[in-house]
Amino acid sequence: MERPAYKRVLLKLSGEALLGKGSFGIDIDTLRFVAAEIAEIKKLGIDLGIVVGGGNIFRGVEASTRGIERASADYIGMLATIMNSLALQNALEKEGVETRVQTSIEMRSVAEPFIKRRAVRHLEKGRVVVFAGGTGNPFFTTDTAATLRAMEIQADVILKGTKVDGVYDKDPVLFPEAQIFETISYAEVLARDLKVMDGTAISMCRENNMPVIVFNLEKKGNIKSIICGKKIGTYVGVGNG
Repeated sequence: MERPAYKRVLLKLSGEALLGKGSFGIDIDTLRFVAAEIAEIKKLGIDLGIVVGGGNIFRGVEASTRGIERASADYIGMLATIMNSLALQNALEKEGVETRVQTSIEMRSVAEPFIKRRAVRHLEKGRVVVFAGGTGNPFFTTDTAATLRAMEIQADVILKGTKVDGVYDKDPVLFPEAQIFETISYAEVLARDLKVMDGTAISMCRENNMPVIVFNLEKKGNIKSIICGKKIGTYVGVGNG
């Protein structure tokens, strides 16, 4: 049996990761693929927390530029993350993975409220915990929520799944000549203004020495390979990683 390099992991998924080839909503085939990948890594015996964004349904920042008051727009975006989290929970349970959704916005009829000690207890019992609703406060992204939850559950690493292979010096979609970083420091991410995570999240990671690995979620087996210690994607950490 392969040995995991990390015992407790926080997986950050963007809402866009659930789009598949669509332009809005949740692509069921993509959702099933992600759930199957997560089910595979749970066989390694690791503790796993997940934070899902809501950009496939609603983006608060974009909506605020079109006339919706920013705080209200952000709250709508938080509700979108809860929708994604419930869909992911359903897909995971169909894969036989026991899952709990905890939300920062209380709605007891659909999910548990976020309580740190309860979340850790779920992890210790082998359950996947999906943290929904962002931080529960406007003006903070789900990247910041992922970083905050990673600190609270004392994760060993944050894995950020994207649609590209890692962190590039410029947008690889627009610039085919863009160069990927194997490792990069928090300071360089901030200095170059690279869109790995927002500045608040990266600063929190730097202050708490929380490593981040950015990888392509769409490649089968990537999550498992990273957890088993293989060098995939970009390692963001102290110095050169």
